Amino acid sequence: MTNSILVIDDDATFNAVLSRALGRRGFDVISAADAASALLAARARAPAAVVLDLNLGSSSGLSLIRPLLDLAPGCRIVVLTGYASITTAVEAIKLGAMQYFAKPIEIEAIIAAFDPHPAIEAGVAVPPSDPLSVNRLEWEHIQRVLHEHDGNISSTARALKMHRRTLQRKLAKRPMKA
Repeated sequence: MTNSILVIDDDATFNAVLSRALGRRGFDVISAADAASALLAARARAPAAVVLDLNLGSSSGLSLIRPLLDLAPGCRIVVLTGYASITTAVEAIKLGAMQYFAKPIEIEAIIAAFDPHPAIEAGVAVPPSDPLSVNRLEWEHIQRVLHEHDGNISSTARALKMHRRTLQRKLAKRPMKA
């Protein structure tokens, strides 16, 4: 793997800290804060790897995965988010991302995600060492149904056979820990 990594995150502080940490580990880092500058940077020099934030201001980082892969077909994309859900993780992987992590994340885990893993490359699923908690499973199910109903709270509540206010209270909480 070559050493060029494109870091795309609209949080200037996080972007700078992550870029600096990767740079100290010998990577050639290019930073971008939005979709337009990310695509411009990828056109100028195709990165070997990309660290992509899921939420880029008012847009989704998911919409950048295909264009980035079109510009740099061999690049390995890792998606980071502060609001992880199975729905967005599955969508990111389907679009071509190699890995999906919830923030905060250790820099070593990000770097390890860029190295090819024989089981992953062969398409062999590796089961998680610890299963999700019941609360986290509920959160994931709510997120999936909410996504299926295009974010409409009322129709999601009806589909879940739950009062709308109860659903709103559950959604106001941060995601449950695994």
